[in-house]
This record gives sequence, structure tokens and C-alpha cells, in this order.
Amino acid sequence: MLFYARFFHQAAIKISSKSKFMQTATVTETNTNVDFLPLSGTDYIEFYVGNAKQAAHFYKTAFGFQSLAYAGPETGVMDKVSYVIRQNKLTFMLTTPLKTNNAIADHIYKHGDGVKVLALMVDDATDAWHQTTSRGGKSYMEPTTKEDENGKVILSGIHTYGDTVHVFIERKDYKGVFMPGFRKWESSYNPASTGLLYVDHCVGNVGWNQMNPWVKFYEDVMGFRNILSFDDKDISTEYSALMSKVMSNGNGFVKFPINEPAEGKKKSQVEEFLDFYNGEGVQHVALATNNIIETVTDLQNRGIDFLKVPNSYYETVLDRVGKIDEDLAPLSELGILIDKDEEGYLLQIFSKPLEDRPTLFFEIIQRKGAKSFGKGNFKALFEALEREQGMRGNL
Repeated sequence: MLFYARFFHQAAIKISSKSKFMQTATVTETNTNVDFLPLSGTDYIEFYVGNAKQAAHFYKTAFGFQSLAYAGPETGVMDKVSYVIRQNKLTFMLTTPLKTNNAIADHIYKHGDGVKVLALMVDDATDAWHQTTSRGGKSYMEPTTKEDENGKVILSGIHTYGDTVHVFIERKDYKGVFMPGFRKWESSYNPASTGLLYVDHCVGNVGWNQMNPWVKFYEDVMGFRNILSFDDKDISTEYSALMSKVMSNGNGFVKFPINEPAEGKKKSQVEEFLDFYNGEGVQHVALATNNIIETVTDLQNRGIDFLKVPNSYYETVLDRVGKIDEDLAPLSELGILIDKDEEGYLLQIFSKPLEDRPTLFFEIIQRKGAKSFGKGNFKALFEALEREQGMRGNL
């Protein structure tokens, strides 16, 4: 897990509340409390989808994942199928029900394809469940042990915003390919990696006036800290606005920004998401890379569409962020955004929605020291999002 630690250590960013740019709330005092829910990172993300076989083929083809594991009737699971794919430390599970009138089918009917499970690595899943439920978390799964000839995996879980859940995964005593109930999935179709490494952060959209209650949930139930806050002055355009707070666990390996709508002249991207997702849920997953130019070039060549900002963005961006290692020309050609903080800079780009519903999308991010989330890009990004909303007739 030292791999993650290079990117995510606790950073206290002090910005005056009188700043005309933003008011940022961070924890600057030393936290002497013991982390009661130590997390080692994201274990996997599970998507409920209408056709898992086709979705797995899409993510392999377009994003460079490899086949890892399968569960279904052939492995004794009679009500659903799950395909597990992996790229470096990034693992997705794609699950489809085999019949109607069940929780998975209902989830897909209500939300479309989307994220159901944000699974988190822990040393003790039983203790994680007791710690979180004793602090007010609603149980999703009591501690459950799954075993086979390769050992055992212990799972537990709690509910979070909307129909999304956190599952705690303890796998220190398991040597198999994924977990009991799955078999190795071997395929003759193995497209090359696109250089995606791990989950940098996952962003949730919640309803009006629900951001602070969910911030309190992560603070009280899971021991997270609010490390950054953005209000409607920071994240706004002429027409729409939103507010966001970034929650981080104790060691900084897991970060969950939470967005809520803010009043504007027209409908914000969060309102559009809530309308088409029919409730709260995961808006986007940020995927890390060590070479964003190569990764995004490869993704575009495989058919992934990204949001574009005006070319004028690049005329002044280096005046704002200073010297960077990369040439500006390929960044401009690809539409990659640049921002900086006190620790360094970052490069980021956002895909268009991956579903027909304008809901789930992905961010590709490369951190060159920066621990922030691209505040300097908010205006250009949100104007690009609004252009897409306008074309859909949803602005």
C-alpha cells in the first residue's frame, strides 16, 4: 500500500476566508485520535448493468482491462452473473441479474447502469462492521465468511447515499484469483492496458441540502475528515452552480467528494444527474495514470469521448499554473486540463457520460505532486458540461 501513500498523505491547505477565489475548510489541527476504520484503499467497484458480458467486453476494449474472474450458474450462482476485470490495482465487477423481480433488476430499472458497491480494503471486516454500525451506520451486510480451497474472504457492509453501499473486504487469508464463488476467467481476447493504475477518488451526487448530512455521516460513522470545501462561488457559471466537500479517510488512501446542487438560473449538472439517475449516486470515478497524454490518446483511439474546453483556455493556463514538465501542444490537442496547489500540479480530463442516461462518467488524472481536485479548472469544465447539457435539452 506504500504505492498509494506517495500520492495521498494528509495535506492542510490554508486559504484565507477573505479570498476572492474560494473559501476552503480544511482540518489543520493535529488529530490525535486513533483511526478506528483503517482503510488500505479501494478493493473493487461493482457496477449493476443490463448486460455484464457486453459491459465487460466494452471496458476491456475501450479502457484496457483484462479478464480476471467470473461467477454465475456455472459456479453455483443461479440468480446473477458477475464478470471481474482488472488493470494494475484497478478492479471492476460488472453484475447482471438473470431474472426480474429482484434487487439488482430493480436497481437497473430505476438508475440505469451505475455503481452499486464501493468496496474498501480492511484488515478486519468484522471490526469494520461493528465500528461503523455502532456509530449509526445502517447495516447492508453482516460479517460474512466465504471459503474455498484457496482460503477465506470476510465481507461486511453498510449503506451510504442513495442505493450505494460500502463493502469492507478482508482478504489476507485468501490466495485465489478474486474470492470464493468465482473462478478464473481466461479469454483469448486480451487488449493492451491503457496505463490506468488505481482509483484516485469517487464523487457522489446528493440531493438538495443533503451534502452536510452526508459529510457528518462520513465523519461520525467512518471517521473521515473534510479536507476541502467548495461553495457556489467556486463552482459556478453564468447559469448553474453546485457545492462540494471532499471527505478523506485517516491515511488519505480513500477520498469521496460529495456534491449537491446550488441555486442557479438553469439546471446544474448535479440536478441533471439526480433527474436521470432517479436519486443520489456515484457521479464519476477518477482513475489515476502516470502518463495522461499516452493514456488519453489511447482511450480516444479506442472510442472514448471526452469533454473539450475552448482553445483560449490554453492561452493563459501557464500564467496561472507556472512551469510544467509536459509540452502544452499535446495537452491542448487532447483537451487535458491543468491546475496547481501548494504541493505541485495535476493534469485531468473528463469523459462524456458512458451511458445513454447522462449519469456516470470517468475522470483521468495524473498527479505531479498536487493533492487538490482542479479548482482552477472548474469554470472551464462546467461550461463544457453545460454545452453538453444544452445539446441534450437539459440545461
